[in-house]
Amino acid sequence: MMLINGESQSHILISDRGFQYGDGLFETIEVFNGRLLFIEQHLKRLTVSCEKLRIPPPNPQQLLDEAQSLIQNSDNAVLKIIITRGSGGRGYKMPEVIQPTRVLSLHPFPEYPLAFQQGVRVIFCQQRLGLNPILAGLKHLNRLEQILARAEWHTADIQEGLLLDLNGFCIEGTMSNVFFVKNTVLYTPTLHQAGVAGIMRDFVLQTAAALEIKVVQGQFLPEQFYAADELFLSNSVIGIWPIKQLEQTFFPHGKLTQQLQHQLAQFKQQVIADEN
Repeated sequence: MMLINGESQSHILISDRGFQYGDGLFETIEVFNGRLLFIEQHLKRLTVSCEKLRIPPPNPQQLLDEAQSLIQNSDNAVLKIIITRGSGGRGYKMPEVIQPTRVLSLHPFPEYPLAFQQGVRVIFCQQRLGLNPILAGLKHLNRLEQILARAEWHTADIQEGLLLDLNGFCIEGTMSNVFFVKNTVLYTPTLHQAGVAGIMRDFVLQTAAALEIKVVQGQFLPEQFYAADELFLSNSVIGIWPIKQLEQTFFPHGKLTQQLQHQLAQFKQQVIADEN
């Protein structure tokens, strides 16, 4: 199911700058029990990101209305929102009049094994992330680094790959943010130079603050991840996945990770309760 500029269709113009140059942004939102999780946070990030890229932001209520029309018969699914700068002539120059394209599409929720909630296997990728403080944090359409990184493994026993930046600091996974725990302190990479500031990452940070868990954001080398007491990944679809194996190093399903998973599960149960 798909809506393009509010109309049910499945094609965009070849001249659209999202197709031509990756000139746009996207959000991936979990539909849980027929409700869009963290929708306010997703729409806020989309608006702020559009402003940074000089794309006129979409009307949040219009997006919400269109999203609700797509999910009205869905319990659990994934909604993707794409905003591009719209059509323009050949060349990088922005059109003088920008008419953004908005695309909303609904997809089946991935059938992840329940075992992933107990731990997944992860590797470090050879592909490096470039440094760009202007684009850092944004979920823009230029995902070639992640595509090349994801091509580095082909076996089903590996669920994610971690990416370093050009200076050798670990930034994120190909589709996730990454955290580690050492001596009850929660650590996660800063995203000032590269990476995506995930909505679930924000949930983890806010939840940790509410639980009075000390959080440190900084630049961390692979050796610090190997020396961690526990590791986990987060994104809006997978939620929180513990890392049970990083390369050849094994980790427990740690207490702090379980605590954060429990808080996320409680949040989802409250969503169900609010609907009833």
